[in-house]
Amino acid sequence: MVERPFIVGLGGTIRENSSTELALKHCLSAAEALGADTVIFLAKDLDLPMYGHGGSARGEAATRLVHALRQADGVILASPGYHGSISGLLKNALDYVEDLRADEAAYLDGRAVGCITSAYGAQAIGTTIVAMRTIIHALRGWPTPMAAGINSADKIFDAEGRCIDGNVRSQIEIVANQVFDFATMRRAHLGRRHREPVSAVA
Repeated sequence: MVERPFIVGLGGTIRENSSTELALKHCLSAAEALGADTVIFLAKDLDLPMYGHGGSARGEAATRLVHALRQADGVILASPGYHGSISGLLKNALDYVEDLRADEAAYLDGRAVGCITSAYGAQAIGTTIVAMRTIIHALRGWPTPMAAGINSADKIFDAEGRCIDGNVRSQIEIVANQVFDFATMRRAHLGRRHREPVSAVA
């Protein structure tokens, strides 16, 4: 029997429980409710050395990230809008996808990639989504038609981290649905039946 699709989430900010982090968690929870297996990499997991092509041996955190992306059927990215683009934290993590360049499915080839961005004000939302999709295209991924844009100047999440804005919740869940649907088709097409646990990587 083919396994459940595997979706990897990357993002957040250095501030715990930021709107970006809460949106990513909500999106992965929605994917799990649909039947996906997921793993999330938040700021503490993405605190990696600056990527250098052909550099020193990878540490545990970078090895775990690359291992997860190698096995992913779908990816969800979440970033704050920093000066009109994605955060340096997320960009550096995505630079490590270069380690997949020699894979049969190089980089993010064949994976649907959902985009979530959060910005204090509407202007940076659009430019950050465009930047994220440009990077995904460069990595041979397939950005989903829907992207979620969150104006963090509004009250979106309650004190328990629940999304209380129906419009934002709908956007996030559409992203989850689109990534899940494509990831399910990809796993079925490839006939994948085994996946190494990400937690087993040292």
